Amino acid sequence: MKKLAYALCAFFLFLNVIAALHAYKFTHFSLDTQERTEARSLTMGEKLIILFTGISNPKPANIKTPHVPYQHVVLNGRGKIDCWVLNRDAAKGTILVFHGFSGEKSGMIGKAEVLHQLGYRVMLVDFVGSGASSGNQVTLGYKEAEDIKACTDYWSAKGEQNIYLMGTSMGAAAILRAIHQHYVSPKGIIIECPFGTMYGAVAIRFKMMGIPAFPMAHLLMFWGGAENGFWAYGHNPEVYAKSVSCPALLMYGEKDDRVTRAETDAIYNNLAGPKQLLLFPEAGHEDYLKKYHNKWQESVGGFLSGINKRTAMKAAF
Repeated sequence: MKKLAYALCAFFLFLNVIAALHAYKFTHFSLDTQERTEARSLTMGEKLIILFTGISNPKPANIKTPHVPYQHVVLNGRGKIDCWVLNRDAAKGTILVFHGFSGEKSGMIGKAEVLHQLGYRVMLVDFVGSGASSGNQVTLGYKEAEDIKACTDYWSAKGEQNIYLMGTSMGAAAILRAIHQHYVSPKGIIIECPFGTMYGAVAIRFKMMGIPAFPMAHLLMFWGGAENGFWAYGHNPEVYAKSVSCPALLMYGEKDDRVTRAETDAIYNNLAGPKQLLLFPEAGHEDYLKKYHNKWQESVGGFLSGINKRTAMKAAF
């Protein structure tokens, strides 16, 4: 029994070491130029190696620039926040656009240019840790919410009253947290495929690799939070959604393998203000413009137009 107890303790210690290593690699991009590890394309042997070494993700880098003239802006927040601003005369408002995990602002150019065509000034943002911003840490929207607060404060200081927020995946989760935790008050939000809970976001990655989530998902949650200075079990966008009273457009691809429909419904049901749910039947966890460009543009344009009409009616009375 004594030997068994020692063996169990040693095994538990081993699991924690592995979890701590995985958690660090998951929340800290590598600074070399190696390609990103894609879990779904790995062989069983490669998966076994990854099980011990962790998945390496290079820091995302901007690979293109907007097709329209833009201004380069760098903000000071918890680090240097690198941004591109697509200005427009007589803009209807300013829309701040935020990328997802392992993304950067150049990956959001397509959506930004659609928003610009609709008559809005657009600011594309690299979260701290990604793109041209400083650092290499990523916290799946927890600390990224501070970057959103810094960006909205920047435009508020300029006198902009019509600030909208748009984010994909992690960016959407960060928007919900920014409203809940940092009292950001946008005129409206457009959020694409945010995860409902941090545990769900971690556990589903084990499912993608065909590996049981228990107990490693819980150990990753603990170490990921401990290494980055927050309680990971408290990072739940579906709870943050209860603080959202502004108009919200929530989008979801029905073939998404990283966010479940149940998570999406939980977020939608908790949104406290005017809300719309837009579904894309053939889309996964991807850029919806690829398969649904016209539907995306018309839906977003209609959503923003509806907000402006309600504002005009209130002003008239």
